[in-house]
Order: sequence, then structure tokens, then C-alpha cells
Amino acid sequence: MASSLSISVLEQRWPRLYHLTEIGAWPSIERHGLLSTASLLDVYGVVGPDRERLLCQRRPEMRRLERSDVGTAWIRDNKPMNETVLRRTLVGMDVSEYYWALNHRVFFFLDEPPLLRLRNAPPYRDRAHEMLVLDTAALLARYGHIVELSPYNSGAVHPGAKVQRGPRPFLPIGEYPWDERRDKRPSIAELTVPGGVQDVSSLLIERRRLQPETGVAKADTAHDLPWFCGR
Repeated sequence: MASSLSISVLEQRWPRLYHLTEIGAWPSIERHGLLSTASLLDVYGVVGPDRERLLCQRRPEMRRLERSDVGTAWIRDNKPMNETVLRRTLVGMDVSEYYWALNHRVFFFLDEPPLLRLRNAPPYRDRAHEMLVLDTAALLARYGHIVELSPYNSGAVHPGAKVQRGPRPFLPIGEYPWDERRDKRPSIAELTVPGGVQDVSSLLIERRRLQPETGVAKADTAHDLPWFCGR
């Protein structure tokens, strides 16, 4: 069945996009953009076996990247990934290929509650975070031709998960099975941009600091506070 999903439907139904960040890497984002893991490794000059591990294997802990001429960035861990279940549910690709697909894109939630659920998960709730709220229409005007969507949280595979993943875990807007998914919750779980997003400040609606444990969001103006970082 042909999809009826379009950029106009996306921006009208979900006018804002949400991205969870660690605190402290805004200078790098301001200079280089909100980048995928692979693009961050390019910027920070990570090569060889270390790069291969970061792109194609589960990361049990966050990874800090730092260079005096670039600044600081963090790569998020893959703690929510149960690899036993992932292997069982993958179709048409292996585990390393799945991680490779994850690590070549930047992720956004289309609603705020899923981001807060991630932020309040046990591995993350004890430290402060920041949430970036971006303008969907502005982002799609720039990146709509390459945006890809996922019907599930691609970065979390829990013990009871049964949903099959692959061989194309992310689909362009025009290929997304909207007629099949529109009445499901969520109808779209993630919006992703391969490679990354440049000039984030021009897309930013607001920034919210999330205090440890509470998950309560404190809103600030978009450009008054200089520090936040992205996945």
C-alpha cells in the first residue's frame, strides 16, 4: 500500500523535535554541528581498531572525545541493547551492520514523553542532561530529502522485544508505511538525519536543562545559555 506520508504532514502533526544531550559540548556542536557518531569520529580523528569498535560494537559506557583545537563531545552508550534478543530479531543484517546503521545518523524523538522516559532510565537519571527542542519545519526544509524514520526505538532492545529489525531499519519519508502505522502508538518513534545537522542554533526553539533524578524540565531561551551537547 502506498504511503501518504509527506513533509507537510510531518511538520503539521509534529511541529517540534526533541533531542537528549549531555552537558558540556556546545562549543563542538556550535562549530561542527549535531553529528552522528561516525561524523564525530571523523572530526576527532579516531581511526583504526578503536573506530571500528565504536561503530560496530555495543558501547557499555559513554565515550568522551576531546581535542584542544576542537573541544569536547560525548558518544552515548548502548546500555539498552540486549544483544541476545537483537540477534534473534534481526532480519537481513548482522549485529555489526545494525550498529553501523545507528552510528551514521542523528536521532530525534517526535514527542517529549519518550525522551523523558529515556532520560529517567536507571543508567541516566542520576546526572543532569539538556534537551534540545528543534523546529520541525525548519529542519525538514533543509534535510527532508535525506530524513529517515523508524517505527520503533532503534537504540533499545529489551529482553521481551519481539519486533523484527532490518534489513532496512530506517526508511525515507516517502517509503514509510504511514497507512499501516498512522493509528499505532507511536506511529513514528524516531526521526533521523544521516550524517548530522549543521547550524543547530538556527533550528533551536528552546533548550531545557533536566535536573538529576527528577526529570523536571526547566526551560531557557534558545540562545542565552551556551552549553549543551548531542549524541
